Amino acid sequence: MIMKTIVLSTFLIISLILSIPLALSQEVEDESEFSYELGAENGPKHWGEINVNWTKCGTGHQQSPIDLLNERVKVNPYLGRLLRSYQPANATMKNRGHDIELKWHENAGSIQIDGDHYHLTQLHWHAPSEHTINGRRFAMEMHMVHLTPDGKKIAVIGFLYKYGHPDPFLDELEPYLKEIANKKHEEETVGIVDPRKIKLGSRKYYRYMGSLTIPPCTEGVVWTIVKKIRTVSRDQVHLLKDAIHEESQDNARPLQCINDRMINMYRPLKTNN
Repeated sequence: MIMKTIVLSTFLIISLILSIPLALSQEVEDESEFSYELGAENGPKHWGEINVNWTKCGTGHQQSPIDLLNERVKVNPYLGRLLRSYQPANATMKNRGHDIELKWHENAGSIQIDGDHYHLTQLHWHAPSEHTINGRRFAMEMHMVHLTPDGKKIAVIGFLYKYGHPDPFLDELEPYLKEIANKKHEEETVGIVDPRKIKLGSRKYYRYMGSLTIPPCTEGVVWTIVKKIRTVSRDQVHLLKDAIHEESQDNARPLQCINDRMINMYRPLKTNN
């Protein structure tokens, strides 16, 4: 009996240790501890002081978002095309208070980067955009979040939007957005959602190493920002903003220092016919 107790206790301790990296790789679901208000005690400047697991928000040297400045960008045709292998899967929509999340609960496919397979888990929106290009901020940004099977590696594909024609993918989700408006932490069943409907629109993309843009600001995130700027209507952006509570209507983290990081841009080699 004593031996069984020791074995069980050891198993629980090991399980707890193994779960820590996975937990730290995930974005915080409860935003009650932090805000996007610049002058607030729990604003972006102080995220690293709020929770012992969030120290990277204040001390990290590879934080996101950043300005994708042309002077820093190095064209690298050898990065290769972004390999996506998605499929339709069941999903739910959740009002996380600081953003709206669309989460897949089945295998929605994956992307491949440097031999690693990152499985699509969720996507969410920020308005205005978090990343900028040569100092220009856009109307909205969407993040598709991917994890390796062990949960220890993160890859995010970012899409930037300017005001213009409505975004077709967001248009399909409008009824669910309206349903969860102002219902913090409530989920709405969406059903089958096909991520293949999110078109890249261009082979060109930026690539750099960064972090999650909300606590715990985990670093080591492989960022891919699609170069093509998509369009979204003002009504769609207002719908996303109105759905979350007032304090997070603008839910973009301020730009972070690039430091010595390299920003690559994939552009296919020109071929002579």
